[in-house]
Amino acid sequence: MEWVLYAVSVPRRRPLVIGHRGAPGYRPEHSRSSYELALAMGVDAVEPDVVATKDGVLVLRHENEISGTTDVADHPEFADRRTTKRVDGVSLTGWFTEDFTWAELSTLRSRERLPEIRRSSATFDDGQPILRLPDLLDLVRAGSHEHGREIGIVLEIKHATYFDSIGLDLAPLIERDLRAGGWADGDLPLIIESFESTILHRLQKTGIAASFIYLIESRGKPFDLVSALGRQAPAYAVAVTPEGLDQLAGTVDGISVSKRMLLAPGNTIVADAHARGLRVFTWTCRPENTFLDPRFRVGAATSAFGDYEAEWREIADTGVDGVFVDHPDLGVAFFG
Repeated sequence: MEWVLYAVSVPRRRPLVIGHRGAPGYRPEHSRSSYELALAMGVDAVEPDVVATKDGVLVLRHENEISGTTDVADHPEFADRRTTKRVDGVSLTGWFTEDFTWAELSTLRSRERLPEIRRSSATFDDGQPILRLPDLLDLVRAGSHEHGREIGIVLEIKHATYFDSIGLDLAPLIERDLRAGGWADGDLPLIIESFESTILHRLQKTGIAASFIYLIESRGKPFDLVSALGRQAPAYAVAVTPEGLDQLAGTVDGISVSKRMLLAPGNTIVADAHARGLRVFTWTCRPENTFLDPRFRVGAATSAFGDYEAEWREIADTGVDGVFVDHPDLGVAFFG
C-alpha cells in the first residue's frame, strides 16, 4: 500500500485503513495489546489521542478525564483528586490527567470504555498500564520492521485550547516527542489531526514533516474559535461547504469528517474537497448496531453486528481517502 502524504491530489487505489486507538473492538483502547493487534491485523496506520500530565508528559487517552478508561477510582490514594471541571465548555466530573504526574499515572491500569458493548474486550481490564506517546512511536517503528511494511501514525491532539489555558502548551510537547522519537523528518508516515485548527497551524510552523488534517464534527463549533470569537465563531458545518473548503485549501492537507456527514443523502463533501486538493478521512467505521446508521441495524441487540458492510459500501463509494476502524481485521478485509 503506497502512502501519499504530500502529493494530496494523487488518487489512491483504496482508502487508508487506520486502527482507531489501536484495535478497540477487541482490546481496551490505547493499550499496548490494542495497538499490537492492530499492527498484526494489517492496518496502514494507528491513531493515538494525546493529552498531557501535570509534568508535561504526553499520554494516550481518549480524553483527559480518565474515570471510564482506567482503574483510578479504585485507588484510595487518588480519591481526593476527583473534581469537576469545564473542558471545552462542558462540565465534567472525574479524574483528569493534568492533575497527575506521569509517575502517578503509571500506577493505573487500562479498562474498556464500553464494557456493555464490548464485553470480550473488558476481560482484559486492569492488565495493562497507560502508554506515553514515545512508547507508541517506538512500538509502531518496531512493528513496521516486524511486519515488513510501512505503518504510519495519525496523531490526534485533544483539547489544545483547554490545556493552554491551564499552562500546558501541547505544541512544544508534541514537537519534543516527535523529534526525539525520529518521527519529525518525514522518514515515517505521519499525520497530525485536531478538532482545533489553531494547534495545527502552530505545529506546521515548526517544520515537522507531516500531513495536517482538520477534524470536523457533524454539529457544534470548534472550541479554539469559540474561545477567540465567542458567538461569532463559525459552526463546523460551515467548513464542508464549498466556501468553507475554499478557505481550508492551502492551509491544511485535508479534512476528517464524521461518517454521518458522508451518509447524508446528496452530500458532495468528498468530491468538493478533492476538487480543491484536500484529502478526506472519516470516522468511525464500527460494525455494532449501536454505532450504525439505523438503516443498517439488524435485530435489537445493541452489541450485535448489523449490516455494517452495506454502510461501509456507501462510505467507500464516496471516494474517501481514509477510514478509522475499531475492528482492524474487518476494516482491512472490506476496504482492502
